[in-house]
This record gives sequence, structure tokens and C-alpha cells, in this order.
Amino acid sequence: MISQDTTLMNEWHPVLLSSALGDKPEAVMLLGEKLAVFRTSKGVHAFKDLCIHRGVPLSLGKMKDDELVCAYHGWSYNGCGACTRIPSLPKHQAIPSKAKAQVYSCVEANGLIWVCLGTPSRPLPPVCGFIPEGFKEVFMGPYILQAAGPRVVENFLDVSHLMFVHEGLLGDADYAEIDDYRVMEEEGVLRTEEIVVFQPDADGTGRGVNSRYVYEVYGPLCVGLTKTDDRSDHIFRLFLMVLPVTESQSVAYMLKQRNYAYDELDEVFIRFQDTLIEQDRVMVENQKPELLPLDLQAELHLKADRLSIAYRKRLREWGVTFGTA
Repeated sequence: MISQDTTLMNEWHPVLLSSALGDKPEAVMLLGEKLAVFRTSKGVHAFKDLCIHRGVPLSLGKMKDDELVCAYHGWSYNGCGACTRIPSLPKHQAIPSKAKAQVYSCVEANGLIWVCLGTPSRPLPPVCGFIPEGFKEVFMGPYILQAAGPRVVENFLDVSHLMFVHEGLLGDADYAEIDDYRVMEEEGVLRTEEIVVFQPDADGTGRGVNSRYVYEVYGPLCVGLTKTDDRSDHIFRLFLMVLPVTESQSVAYMLKQRNYAYDELDEVFIRFQDTLIEQDRVMVENQKPELLPLDLQAELHLKADRLSIAYRKRLREWGVTFGTA
């Protein structure tokens, strides 16, 4: 079922890594809508994954002469969605005006392909303005999770699970106390004060440190964190961008940045994040209710949950209904 959530319809959503889009169209699903995403010499494009002629997915087609060609009857579509060629149509006959694909807004930014099903609320995805340059970068994912997008995001923002779900890596159960902190809004971004957490292995390189976390919420399904420590000038940045496939399935894309260990293989950090995701998967795929409750009376909250509370309040203010209860 296609979402009617106006807020998320007007947001940019990550559908593919740029590196995953080659010389053929790719099928993706966003908010219950099936899409065909492809690249031409003019950039990236997203169509409803349906040929108007006989209902075959356009993602089954191929690229030829910078156009998308349907696999069933060879109808060709340019990047604007107009049908430019119908092989079975006599050359003297005009192509019917209704012969066109449904086109969605599509951009390429920060190593990802983004799609908006409605009217984009901003020219570029919200996270783009907060990804600093000058850091070593590595992408992790995509991670397919059988969980609602807001559940996946809130898990990322939940600092007090680190000592138990990720014990021995991002936390220690003997150091589980979280000092009180504030959540502030700066230029439309929710941002926490520094939250100190003892971590036996903070980033996969085996360093045990007191890490200082600052979390940020850029949009309904775009968040990030900055982590520093008390023993070095290391800066670690992690961004999470969630594709809401359906209300019960999400795809997580992650970008990790660092100003250290430049010669370390990316695979070290990817394997570490893979381990963390599998630990988180057990939690987010088994939470009840499956949809994130926005009624703050529905669950018990503590001071350590201030960011989760602020996130839920903001989702309510934004009017997000997809993946929430």
C-alpha cells in the first residue's frame, strides 16, 4: 500500500548507493511505491516502475541511446518520462500523448541516490548540509531490517542500550549510568549536549576510552552523531539515512567519517558496523508495538531517554504517520 504520509512524501529518501547504480535500471521500493531508478548522461532519474502499455516493470528494461527501453514491447522513455519510440507504431503515426512514465524527483548527493515522491521540501536531502569535508569516509550497508523506519532511527539515538546490546564494544554493563543531558534545537536540528560513555572498543580498533557523544536529528529518518574521546584528538562521525520501504521494512544506509587511521582498511570499520547492526537487528525486529508510539504515555521514559522523547515529539510536530502509532 502506497503511503499517504504527506511529510515523508515530501522528504528526500536514500534508495541506492551511487556505486550500486550501473548501466541498467534498478528496482527499489519507497513508501510502498515501486520505482525504477536509472542513470543517463544528464543525471539520475526515478520513474514509477510500470510501463503504461501493459504494466510490465520498467526496471526489467535496459538503457539504449540514453533512454530507458521497456523489456516487453520496446517502448523507449527519455529522462523526462516522455515516450519517444513505439516500435510497433507505423512511422507516420504520432505517439499518443498519454504514452509517458510517471516521474519522481531524483538527485545524487553524498554518495547516494535520493528520491522524493511528492514536492521536495528542500533542494537537497537534509543530511547533506551537515556532512563535513576533509574526513576519511566509508559507506556501510545497505542493511535490510524488518522494522519501521522510526524504530530504526530511535535505536540509533538510544545511548543507554550501548552497554547491553553492544557490551564489550560500545559499552560496559558495569558503567551503565547516563548523566542527565539537554536536547536543544539549533537551526531546525535537534542536538544533544555531550553524553559521556565508557567504551571498551569504541570504533573497532580496540581502543578503550571515555567517549563523548553528540547526537543530531536532521529529518524524520536522517540522523547523525559525533564522537570524541578523552585520550586523543580523534573525531568520529556517523550518519544514518533510512529508506522506508514499507511500514514493516526499512533499509539503513550509513556513512562513517574519521580524522584518524587513514591507512586502516575500510573493511575493518565495515565489519565492525556489520556486527553492531546484527546486534541491533535482534532488538528492532522484535520490539512491540512494531510501529513507534508517539503517545508519550504509552511507554515509560527516563532522563536518559530525553533524545528519544524529543524525537517522538518532533515526529508528531512534523505529522509523520508512516511507521508510527
